[in-house]
Amino acid sequence: MTRILYPTDEVAQQLGVGLTTAKALIKSGELRSVKIGRARRVPADALHEYVQRLDVEQNGESAA
Repeated sequence: MTRILYPTDEVAQQLGVGLTTAKALIKSGELRSVKIGRARRVPADALHEYVQRLDVEQNGESAA
């Protein structure tokens, strides 16, 4: 079964950034997340959207 939500530490690992950077992306709203109880989770599709947005911003529309 494919996971649909990831904890912040796994998000950081998947993006290849530090935990502080991952938390900052979530806090700023650049990376969409949801709250379940006290836990913050990032939907799998939000990771793909974020990376795709970075790619378009840095490489132009033709990269999409």
